[in-house]
Amino acid sequence: MNILAIDTAADALSLALGTEEGVWSAAARAGQRHSELLMDLADSLLKNAGLDPGDLDGVACMKGPGSFTGLRIGFSAAKGIALALDIPLVSSPTLDCMALPCASWPDLVLPVIDGKKGRFYTALYRGNRRCSQFIDAGVTEIARLIREQVQGGEKETRAERVIITGGDAGMIYEDLSSACGGDLAPGVLLLASAHSGRTGWGVELLETAKKSIEDESQDEREGGPEYVRKSGAELNLKGTAGL
Repeated sequence: MNILAIDTAADALSLALGTEEGVWSAAARAGQRHSELLMDLADSLLKNAGLDPGDLDGVACMKGPGSFTGLRIGFSAAKGIALALDIPLVSSPTLDCMALPCASWPDLVLPVIDGKKGRFYTALYRGNRRCSQFIDAGVTEIARLIREQVQGGEKETRAERVIITGGDAGMIYEDLSSACGGDLAPGVLLLASAHSGRTGWGVELLETAKKSIEDESQDEREGGPEYVRKSGAELNLKGTAGL
């Protein structure tokens, strides 16, 4: 089965192509150029694998959270491919994909995406299982979320170790360490994941989407991204309506 995975949830553009012969992947720091680079990168992957677009059996993209514009670009491209080739489209939560490389970690995993203005999109995971909702929060709220999970767990003999992962992990590490060193989340040891510097999560998206496509259990050609926060345009419109 040949599946193309498209990750445009953040500044990085990451694609992965899974075939019976193996996995091909490519990534770039796209910034605001996702729509400009995406199809060329997809064509390059197909050529490297010796495939034509018509050989694809499915396509996947990130569901969110993430960049409003980036997620829309990813869904639009994936929908166009799915409809043109009459193949299924599936999507996976961005944070689930980011936590996947740390699935074997026994304690907590905290993938983070910069939500701007001092806030982050995040959730907590343990043993490859999400144990909190997706949130849009500042450092203080995230520290409290960690404390709640620690207090609800069974670890009492040592500090709960929390791995922060994702390309934006460095933006939150120092402030969250200070918050967890005080009264907000005592007994917590924060660590930086070796995967924090990754450029995109296309390979993880491919892994999470593969089963849904193979089982024909999901097809989101009529769906769209899921946002944790209203867009700036929506917030501005609401503010204007209240004048």
